[in-house]
Amino acid sequence: MSIESLTIIMISLMGIMMLMSLPLAFITGILGVGFAYFLYGPMALQVVASRVYNFTHEYSLSAIPMFVLMASLLDQSGVARDLYSSMRVWAGGLKGGVGIQTLFAAMLLAAMTGIIGGEIVLLGMIALPQMLRLNYDKKIAIGIVCAGGSLGTMIPPSIVLIMYGLVSGTPIGDLFLATVVPGVLLAMMYAAYVFLRCQINPALGPALPPEERDMSFLQKIAMLKTVILPLVVAVCVLGSIYAGVASVTEAAGMGVVGTLLAIAIRRELNFKVMRTSLLQTMNTCGVLIWMGIGANILVGVFNLMGGTRFVSNLIGGLDVAPILVILFMMAILLFLGLFMDWVGIVLLTMPIFVPIVIKLGMSPVWFGILFAMNMQVAYLSPPFGPAAFYLKGVAPPDITLQQIFSSLWPFIGLQIVSLSLVLFFPELTLWLPRLVYGSG
Repeated sequence: MSIESLTIIMISLMGIMMLMSLPLAFITGILGVGFAYFLYGPMALQVVASRVYNFTHEYSLSAIPMFVLMASLLDQSGVARDLYSSMRVWAGGLKGGVGIQTLFAAMLLAAMTGIIGGEIVLLGMIALPQMLRLNYDKKIAIGIVCAGGSLGTMIPPSIVLIMYGLVSGTPIGDLFLATVVPGVLLAMMYAAYVFLRCQINPALGPALPPEERDMSFLQKIAMLKTVILPLVVAVCVLGSIYAGVASVTEAAGMGVVGTLLAIAIRRELNFKVMRTSLLQTMNTCGVLIWMGIGANILVGVFNLMGGTRFVSNLIGGLDVAPILVILFMMAILLFLGLFMDWVGIVLLTMPIFVPIVIKLGMSPVWFGILFAMNMQVAYLSPPFGPAAFYLKGVAPPDITLQQIFSSLWPFIGLQIVSLSLVLFFPELTLWLPRLVYGSG
């Protein structure tokens, strides 16, 4: 059979199995092993074993469980709750101020964890009730929580960027530097939107009542003391990566040690915190590893079939301007994001897309930021936007899934605007890595 026919059969079978609600890790693994066996016989299974071995023995992969454990410890210890509480009082009498402070707290939480789902759940449990208590408009409060929580895709140490770097062979330190400006830009766009909406219609986001905002400067500073140590740990972890003092994996390991010390000093380190954090880390990393194994099997067999070369020639051979090829890739990523988890998307598409990007003379670092921004859009987009389902799990019962999705459209629009800016102005991502490392 021709590679075209085999590709169509493979994609069709994948679609059918996804409609049967089978886990993506099983789908990719079954298809990879099945095609290898029936096309090349039992000996081809050695290729499958080799792919799995190489993937699971990738040293840089160990950074992921370290960052996930760091995030889980910060979540379980109450650091994140203290951070939100201490920042909320700085909103003062500003209309929409609590919403804006929630976005800045979300940005700091993203810098401390890099985990999207947990951040949305946390903000949904802490920030959403506070905004609703202050009579914030439901839609704008929901949008702030979901959009702010999704910043974990962009703000280092983003697990999305770590996986992209591992799959594409792109330096993770470069990716972390490249995403700083787009991530902060997007957070500022969210804040500006909330500010303008609340200035035009103050009923959407009332100011804090006088009894909650009339605190002295020293009292506000005192509330920040409980989160200084964890913030210092996060700054040191990222700073050691940017300065070239430590690799991403080494920094992640030291980040866990620093987080444990910070929690111990806060007198919150106990058996329950450790047990829950370790279980959460195992569950998260188990999903990532199994999806990685399945996707690596499928990509390896597809490459053996000549599929990667076929798709590369198909896309790379388009007689159009390079930017249109990138736009075509973006459309594919946005479409896949409606139905698939980001882990499956990065593992299935980046081995094909990144070589094409390099062949076109474009930066894989820049493309990595575009990919992360695409996944952020997918996190909010119906019909399967994970952010909506995460929030629904902890939101008050009267908030429906339909209300959540309808609240996200303005923020999705802002994400697409920021994506377009990075797409057409690559220097937004590349100038900082070039400044620090002379790369990008």
